[in-house]
Amino acid sequence: MMTMTIQHQRETESQNYTDVEFSQVPRAATRMFIHDYNGTGEWSADRIQQRYAEYAAQLNVPAPRDLSPRTSEEGSHRWIFPVMDNVIDGIEADDPACVAIGIEFIEQDGGFTHGSILKSNTARALRRATLTDEQKRRIRTRVTDMLLADYTPHEYREYAKLLRRIGVAEAWPRIENNANLDHPYTAKYYAYFKEALRKEKAATREAS
Repeated sequence: MMTMTIQHQRETESQNYTDVEFSQVPRAATRMFIHDYNGTGEWSADRIQQRYAEYAAQLNVPAPRDLSPRTSEEGSHRWIFPVMDNVIDGIEADDPACVAIGIEFIEQDGGFTHGSILKSNTARALRRATLTDEQKRRIRTRVTDMLLADYTPHEYREYAKLLRRIGVAEAWPRIENNANLDHPYTAKYYAYFKEALRKEKAATREAS
């Protein structure tokens, strides 16, 4: 899980805050700086919590978890940490509603505060989660599409491991026929997936 110190947050994320004025409190305490590390729109804390409640009901999660974001305060500063941290905890506990949100999250191209860390941790947690065939298909499509677009950001390392975990074979024809081997990182992951496929085939032969 992501661990951040307050000092590190001040140094690296000082631009990402909301300045809130409170007119009904003493003058000495009229300004509070809110540092909210959650996204916006569908990836705001509220919308993630709403989607979780919907999925938990649909999937009959017996004990829905509390996705209230962790917070920290010091002086006139208040930090609101990503709800996705709680979702990742849920994925690690094999909560199917959190797994559904995790799949959606790694399908996103948009930027998020600490997005690379969060996406990496999400993919790592999904490697140990129970996945449906449809979820595996979506993961294969996402990871393959990124590779064929020569889009291999930092988190792609964990995405590649996730694809290896669920099986490369079904994705391999697209990769083999369309990968741009002139791109160094695409060529690197092409070789990684080719070796993973070789091991899959060897394991299948041994099991038969």
